[in-house]
Amino acid sequence: MSGTPSPSSPRRDHPGEQAAPDPIRLLEIRERALSVDEVFAAVGDSAAGGTALFVGTVRSHDNGADVEGLGYSAHPTAEAEMRRVAEKVIADFPVRALAAVHRVGDLRIGEPAVVVAVSCPHRDEAFEACRRMIDDLKHEVPIWKHQTFTDGTEEWVGAGTGSGNPADA
Repeated sequence: MSGTPSPSSPRRDHPGEQAAPDPIRLLEIRERALSVDEVFAAVGDSAAGGTALFVGTVRSHDNGADVEGLGYSAHPTAEAEMRRVAEKVIADFPVRALAAVHRVGDLRIGEPAVVVAVSCPHRDEAFEACRRMIDDLKHEVPIWKHQTFTDGTEEWVGAGTGSGNPADA
């Protein structure tokens, strides 16, 4: 062995192989439409070899029922909780840049509800970090979804609550 790293085990002593000093570029909960381009641009980094982007959209059905309408509500601490989640991701991965935005208010079928992007030195890290960010955001950040179905029924779904109803939080 010559001591030269193989392509599958990159050297980690170069600054570009490590997390950026301040990788959180955009974290926001907003009432206006989300822009995939804005989130993607926010994670641009010349040291990143991989960028993973996730877009969660409002679908026309859920659990076998047709969705008529959907609205999101967020607890006042939601952005702070989103930052906490992002900081955990950054602690576990060499994140060069991270951005996440989540929509609140009434949304139409097909509209983006959440956009998350992460850039890292390598693609596997970017995929894993992006997956962790969206999964933890969905499970830990107090954002609730209120769905109305075409049959007249409705339900609340959200982070960390039994029913998802913000009144139960």
